[in-house]
Amino acid sequence: MAGPGRAGAAEGAEFTSLRERYSSGRFILLVPKDPDHYNPVMCLVESLYTIIDCYLTPPQKALFGTLPTALPSDHTPPPPSPPTSSSANLSGDVPNLCHNLGNTAQPNHLRTLQRAIRRRDGPLFLHAMDTINFLLRSLKYPPLPDDVFEPALPNQLLTCARECWAQPSHRGIPKRVLLRVIEETYQRIVGPNIGQLSRYSAFTSEVYGELMPSFTDKVIAQTGLHAGSLLVDLGSGVGNVLLHAALATGCSAFGVEFMAGPAALAREQLQQLRIRCRMWGLSMGNVELEEGDMLASSRVDALLPKADVVVVNNKVFEETLNAALRPKFLDLKEGAAVISLKPFAQPNARVTERNVDDICAIFDVEERPYHSGDVSWGSSGGTYYVHRVDRVGYASIRERFENARARSVRAGRR
Repeated sequence: MAGPGRAGAAEGAEFTSLRERYSSGRFILLVPKDPDHYNPVMCLVESLYTIIDCYLTPPQKALFGTLPTALPSDHTPPPPSPPTSSSANLSGDVPNLCHNLGNTAQPNHLRTLQRAIRRRDGPLFLHAMDTINFLLRSLKYPPLPDDVFEPALPNQLLTCARECWAQPSHRGIPKRVLLRVIEETYQRIVGPNIGQLSRYSAFTSEVYGELMPSFTDKVIAQTGLHAGSLLVDLGSGVGNVLLHAALATGCSAFGVEFMAGPAALAREQLQQLRIRCRMWGLSMGNVELEEGDMLASSRVDALLPKADVVVVNNKVFEETLNAALRPKFLDLKEGAAVISLKPFAQPNARVTERNVDDICAIFDVEERPYHSGDVSWGSSGGTYYVHRVDRVGYASIRERFENARARSVRAGRR
């Protein structure tokens, strides 16, 4: 290959991932004409940095060289265990590349990779990636022990991750790994088809807009989604919220989308994310997708009473659609939360005799802010609404009004 940016380059580079099956990801070495578009070279490098930063012990990181000093990190691997006789070769010696992890004179392969990118030097880039892949494979597939009766050494990348991520102080998948996997999935499936999503009828409920990963993080934090929860997304688009939540928390998720284009991309994203979970050694909750009308879906009717969280991106929903959704929320269980961009009941609304029989009187509503980058439309922030089902409080208020009515009737008779 003449260089990473040359048009017509048919070859690509790959990096070794974390699982036996689907163990390599390929990236075509082309630089986009528009700097705002997807850059596969930078995607490859960011994935590589994430693996080195989040899956390796400090001695293993030293094999590759120096990560950029500005690299954000929410993960510090535990110190390596003292090597046993069968693991000494893996943790202390990678043949022909590093005979001593403490040897400061060893080549800095990551710096060589960055130099190749700056110089647009294709052969140097591929040479650096070949070396890095050799090192990763040496950690993934350690040599068999000399004694045939000894158990084979485990995949060192997964071992480190599982030992560290299981610690209470770490609380699961590092955010950097989570976002990298989601970004890879989105860029490969939705990115090339982003133009299709703008084909909608303006000023209708079919106008398309996405909730971004930072918004989904807010939903998870606000509602306490966890592995035993059920998330329902009414108008799930390309599935971003569902897939993010299922990967981050292990919750089960169901989404229904009326428009064929986004619904098809959601199915492809789900398939791609499952592959990438195997590549990165991750697991996710069960995700179910449906293409159709949320108001006519029997599956929606069956799952709403079980839902812990319901997401409705109703920013541009027509009022007739919002009104039609309100009766469905009567089936929600106590404590369930509805997250929406427009309120189904006004925050801090006072329940009176006139509105006590309104469907949405069962909600305790809180208005929350979102900020730039949380949604795909506009660069400014806005507000979203958290509706929590509180039938206990509602029953108390209703009982008070009914008692007052009864006293008034008795007084009138006297």
